[in-house]
Amino acid sequence: MAYFEHEGCTLHYEEYGQGEPLVLLHGLGSSCQDWEYQVPELARQYRVILLDVRGHGRSDKPRERYSIAGFSADLLALLEHLNTGPVHLAGLSMGGMIGFQFAVDHPHGLRSLCIVNSAPEVKLRSRDDYWQWFKRWSLARLLSLETIGKGLAARLFPKPEQAELRRKMAERWARNDKRAYLASFDAIVGWGVQERLGQIRCPTLVISADHDYTPIQLKQRYVALIPQARLAVIEDSRHATPLDQPRLFNQTLLQFLATASTTSQGSLSSC
Repeated sequence: MAYFEHEGCTLHYEEYGQGEPLVLLHGLGSSCQDWEYQVPELARQYRVILLDVRGHGRSDKPRERYSIAGFSADLLALLEHLNTGPVHLAGLSMGGMIGFQFAVDHPHGLRSLCIVNSAPEVKLRSRDDYWQWFKRWSLARLLSLETIGKGLAARLFPKPEQAELRRKMAERWARNDKRAYLASFDAIVGWGVQERLGQIRCPTLVISADHDYTPIQLKQRYVALIPQARLAVIEDSRHATPLDQPRLFNQTLLQFLATASTTSQGSLSSC
């Protein structure tokens, strides 16, 4: 368990293994704990770095407005603190948004990028967009975190054999600080870097669950905007793919990283 400070906020991070640095970023309302099925396998080959995003897990939860750009700045500060040089970066959901932001702001800081069940923008354009977001915004404020956690757990892990995953998620979600959770929720809406995706030059893998919140077609559209990107679809999975399909997820990520490591050596040495 380790900590560092950035702009008056104490942030928690963890490190495992040795090798090329690989950062894993969790989603909204989550923490380092949600990579529990990845760390043992990935740390055999990589220096795995986990960060509790500001407002989450063991990191401080300052009473301020949060932003995806601010989360990205925290990540940059951590990498400078650890003197990692360019890293491989994998982000789930909101962690993927932070990954997109980091990739366009600091392209030379990445060896590769893996985006899991995420998107490069959350813009409200239609009347239905505004209505759907208003419903989510209202429920997030009206319901307790315990209720939200149980509802999400049931939606993400609906199978009878996933009872333990449902229990874990509901329990972890209830530990969130509600004010920080809502500030992070608000940081997402209106954010976007889709118009800058062409600036991402590192090898990029977009992983989509076949039953994610957003359709595969949406991922196909933004993958086409990234020069070195490809899409991988994991079947029988929902939004929390690293938890509900850990074996397939780890296999897919490791295969990509092996190729990306070889590709990035040439590009890094020429920088």
